[in-house]
Amino acid sequence: MADNGGGFTVWLTGMLGAGKTTLAQYLAARLRQVGRNVEVLDEEELATALWKEVQADAKEDRILIGRRMGYVADMLTRNGVCTLVACTSPYKTVRDEARRSIGRYIEVYVDCPTEKLIQRDTTGRYKKALQGEIPNFVGITEPYEPPTSAEVQIKSDTESVETGGLRIFQALLDLRYVTAEELKVITGTRMKPQKLSKARRPVKGARKAPAARAARVAKPKSKPAKSKRR
Repeated sequence: MADNGGGFTVWLTGMLGAGKTTLAQYLAARLRQVGRNVEVLDEEELATALWKEVQADAKEDRILIGRRMGYVADMLTRNGVCTLVACTSPYKTVRDEARRSIGRYIEVYVDCPTEKLIQRDTTGRYKKALQGEIPNFVGITEPYEPPTSAEVQIKSDTESVETGGLRIFQALLDLRYVTAEELKVITGTRMKPQKLSKARRPVKGARKAPAARAARVAKPKSKPAKSKRR
């Protein structure tokens, strides 16, 4: 049975300019169509509020940014919010930490070849990085660690936002984070949940939704029956 109304986190990771924010905004608009409470946590937008003292040009800084976004996403998810995180988060350890702490989580790798990212870059940051003006730039002078077990991988240079969004919604349906009825409204088609592979099942021991935890705590333990003496 789907946990209709329960919070979850969609963590969109990928290099600068891959299309994470565009995809997050697309998902948010459609989830709001069915009355879901949604928040988009965009790395660029939250910089001033959450890490204005951090320059984000060293590995330690980027780890701190990922952990702070994971902390906020965890709080929102626990309170029933559909949380869409658009964050480069180049290190696997940080993404794995978010998965373990949040529990109701799927990872989306927004993949795009570096050559395409350089071509479509309107900020000029890739060009500056290639010229040595920006040190420790992820994907140029600093490595990006691609996910190896993301629930969804989107090739943003060849796939449309709509196609990628549909595959993300399928993953959410498979995990029972959204219902088939909700997706019929969103997509206009009847989608069926697919059987999860072992790699895509929820993390064992991960935090359960508040309602599920409360139900488990409230359920009285049955006492063993006393055997009659003969």
